[in-house]
Amino acid sequence: MARRRRGAGPRAHWFLLLLWMLVLLAELGFNGYVRQVGADGRSAPRVPAHPAAAPAEVTGAGPVLTLDRDGKVTSRGMPAGTIALTFDDGPDPEWTPRILDMLAKHHAHATFFVIGTRVNAYPELTRRILAEGHELGSHTFTHANLAIIPGWRRQLELTLARNAIAGATGREATAMRPPYSSEPAAITAADYAALLDVGRAGYRIVLSDLDPQDWRRPGIAQIVSAATPAEGAGGVVLLHDGGGDRSQTVAALDTLLTQLAGRYRFTTVAEGLGLPDGTVAAGTADRLRGDALRWTQATSRWVAGVTTVLLQIALGLALLRLALQVFSARVHVRRERRRRGRPLRYLGPVSVVVPAYNESATIAATVRSLARNDYPRLEVIVVDDGSTDDTAGIVYRLGLPGVRVVQQHNAGKPAALNTGIAHARGDLLVFVDADTVLAPDAIGRLVQPFVAADVGAVSGNTKVGNRHGLIGRWQHLEYVVGFNLDRRMLDLGECMPTVPGAIGAFRHEALADTGGVSAATLAEDTDLTMAVIRAGWRVVYEDSAIAWTEAPATLRQLWQQRYRWCYGTMQAMWKHRRSIVERGAAGRLGRRGLSYLLLFQLLLPLCAPAIDAYALYGLVFLPIWQVAAVWLGFAALQALGAAYALHLDGERYGPLWTLPLQQVVYRQLMYLVVLQSSATALVGSRLGWHRITRLGDARVRRDIRRAGSGRP
Repeated sequence: MARRRRGAGPRAHWFLLLLWMLVLLAELGFNGYVRQVGADGRSAPRVPAHPAAAPAEVTGAGPVLTLDRDGKVTSRGMPAGTIALTFDDGPDPEWTPRILDMLAKHHAHATFFVIGTRVNAYPELTRRILAEGHELGSHTFTHANLAIIPGWRRQLELTLARNAIAGATGREATAMRPPYSSEPAAITAADYAALLDVGRAGYRIVLSDLDPQDWRRPGIAQIVSAATPAEGAGGVVLLHDGGGDRSQTVAALDTLLTQLAGRYRFTTVAEGLGLPDGTVAAGTADRLRGDALRWTQATSRWVAGVTTVLLQIALGLALLRLALQVFSARVHVRRERRRRGRPLRYLGPVSVVVPAYNESATIAATVRSLARNDYPRLEVIVVDDGSTDDTAGIVYRLGLPGVRVVQQHNAGKPAALNTGIAHARGDLLVFVDADTVLAPDAIGRLVQPFVAADVGAVSGNTKVGNRHGLIGRWQHLEYVVGFNLDRRMLDLGECMPTVPGAIGAFRHEALADTGGVSAATLAEDTDLTMAVIRAGWRVVYEDSAIAWTEAPATLRQLWQQRYRWCYGTMQAMWKHRRSIVERGAAGRLGRRGLSYLLLFQLLLPLCAPAIDAYALYGLVFLPIWQVAAVWLGFAALQALGAAYALHLDGERYGPLWTLPLQQVVYRQLMYLVVLQSSATALVGSRLGWHRITRLGDARVRRDIRRAGSGRP
């Protein structure tokens, strides 16, 4: 209709949204990496059944190794009478403090090989370990098995763990224990290759002499026995302060320290070997990187939690909407079936108003379809709103009886509708867009609900005429499944917020009560419908009054149309927000209709990106079968709902094959529309009109004829 200042294009918003999505995926990906959930859903390593052994100089060495760049191995062992207690997989908020308290009770010291992600989560515990005289060592960043990951990942694990410790304590660990390691005799060739990388990174590698396997929880006595060296010998004992229930470890530690008191010295690895302290001062850059890493990890955990909530909300709302639609449709069909057998009644003269601005491509087909309607005493008023093409001339040359043309200066669609209302002679008015073709009995069926004196407006059943191509089929499914199923449900709830501009009827008295069509919003049809309801009238849906409209043929045109619709709906909702606290019909609109729009037209699309983000996240970090089951299950439910909607509307099921593709492309476009509309509304910008270019070609007209004949 009217030409207004064009708003800024969406490209900048798309870039910002794409950037936000990339950041979201990066945060989710980092959280998945931190949690170490593999693609097969397991965190335990996978190793060959019969791995090759490492060189004999390694398997026969002591538990503390130093490897130079040439692979030369130097090993050490604890001296007699000395036990180096070591604890892996912490810090843990429950078990690490209890183990520290137990060590303090017995005046013993130990070495803690900490996981970088746990250090980031509990930096105060890491600092307490050092403050109480214990030694810190690295246990990688995510407890990764260094023997089965590529070299770049090994370096990443070591670097991130070093940064995490530096950020939390200001110190760097010089000792390192690879996860899933034990005594030197158990080292495989793959382990040895990983140990070479660790040694070249400058770490002292600490394995163990005694591994009680306390993580299996074999019993306190078994742990104590396995952790006790041969009489007089020293040793490195491998225990755990994280990764599960460590109550047996704590109890066994108390028993071990009590039984061996006075016979053994319990100390750190470095002190037991007479080496310098196991940590050195970290550089400023490492501390800053550590702080940034800790904040990134905390943020990623928060983002993952919020995304999970949004995902649950989106799935819950989608399933709730589908259930409400199907249930309401069944009730609506039964009600309409009882009424459908009655003969059509003549309800007095009807005036059809067709606002038109540069509609030369489609106006002839629209006017001809109106002239062919079988309702008696029908006048058609085409309001030419300052067209610069031959719109008015085409209508004049048709020479159809009962068709008038009213020309005015360009003032916009609401003004054109008000002009048509002013020239209308009938008590019942039908508004039809200039790109819409009506079924021959559409007007007669559309006005039948006006038999009830309290009905102020009636919505017809709008269908997509140009269904060729994916975009056309997607919109066809959206109209049948979304719009028309919604109207059945909202009709039952007596809170239908929109009578579409393509085909809708109004009682003249109801229009007078609202003061005509307002230009305050970009969704004049929604604004007018809400005003009619608030004036005390009832708005109903007549599914047998069928019209075919020409839908946008390109993604850009679709974007422009839906952007205007969405923004205009937001404007109308805000304009009529007081209906929430009003009584009667207005209250039903506010508490039912506006709530429905808020939940399913705004909140659901705003939460919908979480579904796609989690789908991409799941492909990498979750079991494939689980992701596929959820996606296919949800798609199957939507397909069943769509099939039911097509059945109700007498449509064929052919377009259902495009539904999976619709979830990949079309749905994203729709929630992008809502996201940008929300952003536009929040910043207070005013959106300009985006007129859709109509084709009106033979192919479109053929599609409309085929749709009218029951073929897709």
